[in-house]
Amino acid sequence: MKDAQLCEYDARKAHALGMGGEAKLAARREKGLLDARERVAHLLDAGTFVESGLFGTSIMAEERGRTPADGKIAGYGKIAGREVAVISNDFTVKGASSSAVNGRKIGHMKRTATARGMPIVFLGESSGARMPDTMGAAGMGTMLGNDPTQYQRMRETPWASAVLGHCFGSSSWYACLSDFNVMRKGAVFAVSSPLLVSKAVNEKIDPEELGGWRLHAETTGLADLVVDTDQQALDAVKTFLSYMPAHHRQAPPRASVPEGSGAEMGGILDLMPEKRTQVYDMRKIVRTIVDKDSFFELKARFGKALLTGLARIDGRTVAIIANNPLHKGGAMDVDACEKGTSLLVMADSFNIPVVILVDTPGFIIGKEAEQRRAPGKIMNFMNALALCTVPKLSVVVRKSYGQAYLNMGGGRNSDEMAVWPTAEISFMEPAFAASVVTGAEAGDPAYDAALAKMQRETSVWDIASIYAAQAVVRPEETRDWLAQMLEAHELRLTNGVGQHLMRAWPTSF
Repeated sequence: MKDAQLCEYDARKAHALGMGGEAKLAARREKGLLDARERVAHLLDAGTFVESGLFGTSIMAEERGRTPADGKIAGYGKIAGREVAVISNDFTVKGASSSAVNGRKIGHMKRTATARGMPIVFLGESSGARMPDTMGAAGMGTMLGNDPTQYQRMRETPWASAVLGHCFGSSSWYACLSDFNVMRKGAVFAVSSPLLVSKAVNEKIDPEELGGWRLHAETTGLADLVVDTDQQALDAVKTFLSYMPAHHRQAPPRASVPEGSGAEMGGILDLMPEKRTQVYDMRKIVRTIVDKDSFFELKARFGKALLTGLARIDGRTVAIIANNPLHKGGAMDVDACEKGTSLLVMADSFNIPVVILVDTPGFIIGKEAEQRRAPGKIMNFMNALALCTVPKLSVVVRKSYGQAYLNMGGGRNSDEMAVWPTAEISFMEPAFAASVVTGAEAGDPAYDAALAKMQRETSVWDIASIYAAQAVVRPEETRDWLAQMLEAHELRLTNGVGQHLMRAWPTSF
């Protein structure tokens, strides 16, 4: 009897581990795609995965033999020695469609990760709701809405998502709810599949146009990073988590400082053109200041006038917000505001100090900006900055004008503000201001006199003299100053933990 029971255990386990069968797995291999279990193996430290729900199947009796693990693989493991929870969608089983049983798996992983203080990773590839389970009133009442916290984010632990195939329904929801979402080229995520949308609108819909990587990287901003392969996506998740604490009541981990960090600071001013209206790539400034090879850029293709990302300075995790004059001269638009707000919310929720590098002529104005609700987006950005309870350090490297001066940390909206001696600060570009004040143009004596006066008054010495800037630093001393200020403003009374005033801020807006 015991031998028979053990044999049954072995057979059931082999069936579950076999997923959707060798033919489907072979087809994936031919396309260069990892299967759901290979993805887990690549993500986690070797030998650390402990599965939860291996023997789960469809709740429908007739489907139990055809639904190993019910299409979603769940469990616990370690990344770089730290415990995480993981959900990996198995597209070879019913398209990893959402069902009553695999929904319980997701719920259990989320509750456990929250209660025990560990990040959770969603590896997305799913076809949406499983029709036999959800059709009809009883199906709806069984499947939907039974957990009022299903789509609630209170940011107790970091969430990371990888979009690794066609993602509809829950996979797209968790991509949007996550703090970090990486997307593989060729993958798609949307509310519903192209087939369903095509039927709804009575025209053929291209999957890439519906929810491809270009759309989400460049237009919606829902993809934080785009990569070429599954392996690169999983590696990006590991990199992201390396900057993060395990939970919101913990400071981020401190890393060793790579050799060569700060070695190029002596030439940092050479990275900026002599002519103040000439463009340059702020990434070069950022990479020179932070620890060597530590800048992990987020949303690089979205809101390009603003750089955002994670980095380290002297081994400490920091969130970087920086104007990039390479795009729109560094003038911020609605997308840039959303991008900056998103990073501020995440940084404050997970106790990450914010470093702001400033070189902006202000916000883009005009009819299109107003139609896209620019005033509201600017104020969202401003409100997030004001609610941020982690240390905020800003450095004006070239210019800071108008309301953007406040959004980028001026006016006591940062804990410490430094300026380079070469910088300038004013309400608007002096040439525009002189024209507004005098009603004249270049060559008119009144205009020329007003312009000369306004140019003199943009000097950093004026703002330093009234202590509206706490320091004037030589460009080559910027890294050292930031490291010293991070040390000075460490949240010692709370062991590096902020107040998390934005923990319930929407993840997608």
